[in-house]
Amino acid sequence: MQQHWKVGDLAKLTGLTVRTLRFYDQIGLFTPSGYSDTGHRLYSEADIKRLHQILSLKDLGLSLEEIQSLLKGHTYSPSELVAIQAERVRKNIENQRKLLAELERLKERMDDKESPSIDAFIPLLETMRLSHEKYMIERRLNWERRLDLLGDVLSDN
Repeated sequence: MQQHWKVGDLAKLTGLTVRTLRFYDQIGLFTPSGYSDTGHRLYSEADIKRLHQILSLKDLGLSLEEIQSLLKGHTYSPSELVAIQAERVRKNIENQRKLLAELERLKERMDDKESPSIDAFIPLLETMRLSHEKYMIERRLNWERRLDLLGDVLSDN
């Protein structure tokens, strides 16, 4: 027997609000696979997989309209989406580790009652700048990829 979730249960499971799930249904982005006899939305495992795709694409910075267009023309496998997300997390962790190391070095100097010189702050500032630049470059690349994907989807229609 296949398990189904009502909208409130799915909201609790995913951390989304009931209002968001209803909005996604209203715009045709994420509709339930069925309804109960009393009219409640019922979501299946396949629906949850589709929601994962939607949230992953949203996490990549795509708008709801872009996600809707992509999902109509191209469906990402769950494996592809997980790989994209994992790579983003790896990059973020690496950047955060570098920043943490610089902060800890600076804190050690302060704990030793050393008045940190400007030279102690320079590596920290450089790491913060590089982290920000990597973030901005990643955002730009994501934007360019989104435009390429949208171009492919729109030219196929």
